[in-house]
Amino acid sequence: MADWNRGHGAVDDMLDAENKRLAENLSSKVSRLKSLALDIDQDVVDQNSYLDSMDSNFMSATGLLTGSVKRFSTMVRSGRDNRKLLCYVSIGLVLIFFLLYYLVTRVQS
Repeated sequence: MADWNRGHGAVDDMLDAENKRLAENLSSKVSRLKSLALDIDQDVVDQNSYLDSMDSNFMSATGLLTGSVKRFSTMVRSGRDNRKLLCYVSIGLVLIFFLLYYLVTRVQS
């Protein structure tokens, strides 16, 4: 019976050492997961603040465009002189666009 306890004690020691190794391995994995979770949390906070700033920028751009459309509509509905001015401005903008397009393509080639 003494031989059985001695052999059983060696197995217990091996199992105990294996359990400690597995516990340390598990502990390191949990630490890495915790670190990843904290990094993800920080990334989410950063992205939410970025999206909030984008939202306010889009709202200001929407307000600017709405005001521009209102002024444009008012100018179109006004008298003949403003329509001539609007036509000249539109033609000028189209010509400037094509001139810039030509210059950019010429510089790139």
